[in-house]
This record gives sequence, C-alpha cells and structure tokens, in this order.
Amino acid sequence: MASRAFVANIVILLGVAILFSVTWCEAAYLRYDFYRSCCPSAESTVRKVVRKYIKKDETLAAPLLRMHFHDCFVRGCDGSVLLNSKKNKVAEKDAIPNLTLRGFEVIDDAKAELEKICPGVVSCADILSLAARDAVVASKGPYWEVKTGRRDGMISRAGEVLSNLPAFFDNFTKLKALFARKGLNVKDLVVLSGAHTIGIGHCSSFSNRLYNFTGKGDMDPSLDKSYAEGLKRKCKSLADDTTIVPMDPGSPLTFDSDYFSNLKSHRGLFQSDSALLTNHISKIIVEKQLQENSFFDNFKYSMQKMGEIGVLHGSAGEIRKHCAFVK
Repeated sequence: MASRAFVANIVILLGVAILFSVTWCEAAYLRYDFYRSCCPSAESTVRKVVRKYIKKDETLAAPLLRMHFHDCFVRGCDGSVLLNSKKNKVAEKDAIPNLTLRGFEVIDDAKAELEKICPGVVSCADILSLAARDAVVASKGPYWEVKTGRRDGMISRAGEVLSNLPAFFDNFTKLKALFARKGLNVKDLVVLSGAHTIGIGHCSSFSNRLYNFTGKGDMDPSLDKSYAEGLKRKCKSLADDTTIVPMDPGSPLTFDSDYFSNLKSHRGLFQSDSALLTNHISKIIVEKQLQENSFFDNFKYSMQKMGEIGVLHGSAGEIRKHCAFVK
C-alpha cells in the first residue's frame, strides 16, 4: 500500500510539474527567460546556429537583423515574414522590398534543432528576435536581453508590406510618421537607422541620387561630392540593378558607430539616411550617437522596444513546426 501511495504521489508531482511547465510557457506577456522551464537551452541553441552560419559567411549578420526589422514592421513581430506563399496567396516574403532578404535557412536550421529537443515549444518569431540579437553580437555589436514568449502569426500578406515598411527614398516627415505608427519615436528612428553600419545596398536603391535626382540628370546636392564620385565608379548607370556597395564602406562587417560619422560627413547611402540631417531634433540625436557608448546603449533599448511591436502571446497565434508553414 505504501509503495502504491508513493507512486501515486510521484505521478501527481510529475503532473503538477508538467502543468507548471506548460503554464510557464503560455503567459499572456513577454518576459525574460520565458523558456527557462520548458526549453532551457532555447537561447543557447539559436546562438550556436547563428554563430555557425556567420562563421561561414560574415555577411549574413546584416540580413538577419534586417529580417527582424521587416517582420516587426508588418503585423508586428510574429514571424509572418518567414511564411511561404500559397496558391493565390502571396506572402510578405515575396513582396518587392523583401525579395532581397537572406538568411531564412538560419532560422529554419535553428527551428529544426529546437524541434529535436523541445518540440512545439519555441516560436519562430522568438527565434528571429534572438537571431537578430546574436547576429549583432557576432558583428562586435552590443548584447541585450531579449524578452521572449512571442507566438507565431498565421497570416502573411504581400499587399501589407509597402505601406508598412520605410522606403530608401522616404523623407523625414514620412519616416517619422511611419515609426510613430509602430509606437517608436524620433530617437528610435535615428538609432535603428544605425543598423546600416553593417550590410550592403543595391545600386538601384540609390542611383537616382547620382544620375537623376530631380529628373534633370542631376546629382543629389546633399551628397559629399567625392563620396558620390566613388559610388558612380561602382554604379555605372541608372540601369544597374545587380551591383552592391557597402552601406558603411570603412567597416561593413563591424557593428560600430561609423554610420553616424559617415552621415555627418554627408555620406549616407540612401535618401532615408540623409533625411535624418534635415530635421533639427534628429540631427542632434545623430551627433549624440558619436559619444562614447551612446549608440550601443541606445540601440539595445530601441531594439527591445521594436521587438515588442504587435506581438502575439498567450493563446493567440500558434507555435509552428516549420517556420515557412502554418500548421
């Protein structure tokens, strides 16, 4: 009898432990160490996969960061940018601004590893948020704690992308309004633009500034002339849609504050970069990012803030088994 009672108690305790674990991973809000009880190695697994890929190809850091940004600005940080299109349903992934996104294989690999150890527990939205942070760290940028507990969205529409993502030709007024719609202020706009310290730009995204800025075959007068001439040697014409150039030519693979030094010298690659100097407040914020540790500290805060845009939690959405498909 005693042994039966002992076994019964063990079963009850295990049941309570399982219930607690499930409940712990179904909270109605984001928090740090969300997976501590139900998948303790979640963050370290993502980190390991990201490091593996970036070790092979350092240029993947910027695309992973960009992918997180593109995800959060359309429907919130719900992993909807990862979903594949279906017949008669074009997903965000295939919208024009997202056709140059890279790094989906990194997210898929991390998800596959997590499904082996914690099946059906870790969301693709969280994996993308963690991967963006780990990509920045791998590029010698700052580390920040990522709140987790996001659920995966089940809807992805290409038609929602253009109206929600900032464009490389946007002026300050449009950028400010777009960020405000996402709960982000001018400081966030400036600081998050600093992500352009790593990565590349396609000539087609800025060549009008070199060859036809106002439709009269002229150059954007806000560009430093020697910088513009250097870009012309790489981007031979308006028709060039294949050549790429670094956004931060001095250290394109290192996450640092050089973007702001370049910007102050009128060497911002896109119109949306140069637009930050056209407003008195944003210009002051640009200058402040060059103070010691200022940019890194501000970037960590703005990334945490952006990572909470429109998240799904609790019982909303789902936990995908594969990041490219809904269940």
